[in-house]
Amino acid sequence: MNKFLKYLAFAFVLFVFTTFAFAGGFLAGHYTPLADALPLPAAPYFLATPQAATEATPSDLQSLFSPFWEAWDLVHEKYVDQPVDDLALMRGAIEGMLAALGDQHTSYMDPQEYEDANASISGEYEGIGAYVDTSGEYLTVISPIPGSPAEKAGVRAGDVILAVDGEDVTGINPELVRRRVLGPAGQEIILTLQREGEEAPFDVSIIRAHITVASVEWEMKGQVAYIKINTFGESTTEELKTALTELMAQNPVGMVLDLRNNVGGYLQTSVEVASQFIGEGTILIERYGDGKEDVYPAQRGGMALDIPLVVLVNEATASASEIVSGAIQDYGRGQLVGVTTYGKGSVQIWTPLSDNQGAVRVTIAKWLTPNERTIHELGLTPDYVVEMTEEDMEAKRDPQLDKALELLNP
Repeated sequence: MNKFLKYLAFAFVLFVFTTFAFAGGFLAGHYTPLADALPLPAAPYFLATPQAATEATPSDLQSLFSPFWEAWDLVHEKYVDQPVDDLALMRGAIEGMLAALGDQHTSYMDPQEYEDANASISGEYEGIGAYVDTSGEYLTVISPIPGSPAEKAGVRAGDVILAVDGEDVTGINPELVRRRVLGPAGQEIILTLQREGEEAPFDVSIIRAHITVASVEWEMKGQVAYIKINTFGESTTEELKTALTELMAQNPVGMVLDLRNNVGGYLQTSVEVASQFIGEGTILIERYGDGKEDVYPAQRGGMALDIPLVVLVNEATASASEIVSGAIQDYGRGQLVGVTTYGKGSVQIWTPLSDNQGAVRVTIAKWLTPNERTIHELGLTPDYVVEMTEEDMEAKRDPQLDKALELLNP
């Protein structure tokens, strides 16, 4: 299969020499070099004749790819609307190849999608301010970002987007719908939402804004230190150290680490964050298809290794957040409060393609907690299960945080 994929890369586009590796979907990642990048063909195959393309296909794959080039030839000769867009056909071929693997986290990202993904991890973009899931039939809200236009308009976790500006999006790829929702700050967008418990869909009007997501927020809640991590980005570790320096100086009796609605970020950052609370041992294990494992140990110098700790989690705690939560739970370093987490435990590499043609995201491994628990599609079960009801949200009550404070206050 590796040889097959290598030749496909040769046939369509060149992988560049540097790749980004993320624990996928929600972007938990590390950097790794591409070991066997291939030389760029003299001319892209989609500009050659079908016969020339067939001849240029590696000899041991010519029979396999013969139907592909026959179909390519038919489209160029018979399709009613000529000329066809060769670039779109090339991208569609990559999409189809990756979709055939049956893994929702292995996919092609066109140039705009790749740019958007990198923008979101940096913590700034223009839109409504909500994390979304594009893997289902409709675009679904994972969680609105605190203080965002989406939250102010009343958008909630689990809301399903049925229409955008009055246009039904049934049957439209949720990723394309997501891109419609993004847009310049100051522009209005009307979303038609379906919400569990509501009899009929309803509209919400939202004014898009420039969204800046604070990576770490902190404060004292009485005698307890409270830290909320919104994403695991480039600045998260330094922001967390600043928070810990300020909070620990106030001699708190305990600490709440709030990872609710945190859908992930860089894998390396998750290791650095966990290491602030865990002094030694393994933070996570990456296990590849061939049985090989990469083990990530705790880093020295943690600033909150002994303080009593409670971690808040919910159904939108995913990927990098689950790495931290799982390690803390396995070592008995703290207690988890909330509801079962999302269950994102596979690792993807994001490989940018040549000529700014987007990127390919491929699942390469699954990660395990220090005790070798897998959370993929299972999630983490909290030590204390505490639900957050619709009534709680409407009344702005937080029983999960209340339980955490109860556990920590003497």
